[in-house]
Amino acid sequence: MDSAAKPKKTQIVVVGGGAGGLELVARLGAKFGREKFDIILVDRNRAHIWKPLLHEVAAGSLDANLDEVGYRSHAYRWGYRFFDGTLESIERDTRHVVIAPMLDEKGEEIVARHRIRYDYLVLAVGSVSNDFGTPGVREHCIFLDERAQADRFRQRLLNACLRVSRGMAADPAANLFVNVAIVGGGATGVELAAELYSAAAALRVYGLEVFDESRLKITLIEAGPRILPALPEKLAAAAHKELEALGVRILVSTPVTLATAAGMTTKSGELVAADLRVWAAGVKGGDFLKEIGGLETNRNNQLVVRPTLQTTRDDRVFAIGDCAACTPPGSERPVPPRAQSAHQMAATAFENIKALIAGKTPVPFVYKDHGSLVSLARYTTVGSLMGNLIGGRMAVEGRIARFVYVSLYRMHMLAIHGWAKGLLLIAIGHVNQVIRPKLKLH
Repeated sequence: MDSAAKPKKTQIVVVGGGAGGLELVARLGAKFGREKFDIILVDRNRAHIWKPLLHEVAAGSLDANLDEVGYRSHAYRWGYRFFDGTLESIERDTRHVVIAPMLDEKGEEIVARHRIRYDYLVLAVGSVSNDFGTPGVREHCIFLDERAQADRFRQRLLNACLRVSRGMAADPAANLFVNVAIVGGGATGVELAAELYSAAAALRVYGLEVFDESRLKITLIEAGPRILPALPEKLAAAAHKELEALGVRILVSTPVTLATAAGMTTKSGELVAADLRVWAAGVKGGDFLKEIGGLETNRNNQLVVRPTLQTTRDDRVFAIGDCAACTPPGSERPVPPRAQSAHQMAATAFENIKALIAGKTPVPFVYKDHGSLVSLARYTTVGSLMGNLIGGRMAVEGRIARFVYVSLYRMHMLAIHGWAKGLLLIAIGHVNQVIRPKLKLH
């Protein structure tokens, strides 16, 4: 038979290689293989890193080179194909996604704009920081949406610490500090504040003899009445107390109205001086998602989905993770943007794509709230587990909570690598904690 006459493979395209997207393509590739199916992952980055770890990358306490997953090698292992690229648009009438031209650092074209056919499409492009239109934020703040931003923050932090260290060495009487303002008292902001103190305490060991955590001044600014609104009030209060014990200044009920190179201006008119400014106050879908392909989106640019995770205007297009606006039947609130949500959505999307291919009815997504955990670096971990079990929550703190927090990442590794390689990588990670430097300083 002439190759041109061969039947086309069923093509499943997943855009976005975050926690949900990467787990999904691994499942699809393992299930369907390459003979009759073509599983394609599209992402503008070439490697995956678990987003909840970015605050550790920013502080330098995690070397992302050791924990990232290269998409090409992963694709080879799990039977899918990987394409570098950024989603530009969706042509639903012909079932194609349009990938924007890829340019090098000089602006020269590497790969021209092109189209990829799909039979089923899953959008798993995650979220970006929501600046709520606050003036100056885009120009003067760093976000922690991806590794490149975390790396940039770490370099600026090290430069600021070195500047203060040299200044103190030249003039021991000088009263110099590194001032950091973090806007947003959710998990990212709180974890980053604690991680920075942990990293600063170790800098003396790595060559900055006159620098330690006493030279670091962190202000955590939250517009709401308390930090960590996703946690029960008692646990949020415990985290608040722990952070203040470290030296973090916490401002609640304090909206930020302006960001400048000098710092953050609050609604009351106070200028919180800051050499480094981090915005972690909320998330939304990327602006490119707004009504992309004629699909329904909400005011946060999230794709509105039915209980089956299929978009409201196209049964062949799914959305999972942070970019999906999913409110389960009987619930007043949408599914929260967490890694556990993306993990659970990936499992449901996998089952529903299998169902559609087999001519069966897709099943509704059932979100199981396993609770929230927030890491305060090496100091402690607070959180709640078993969110929807036995009608309440079980508070966990200290070593047990830290173990559970780390276990969440280990579960992700097992999901994307399989048991054999996943367990091996976990073991290697433990070895690296012993033999490698505690901080990444380059």
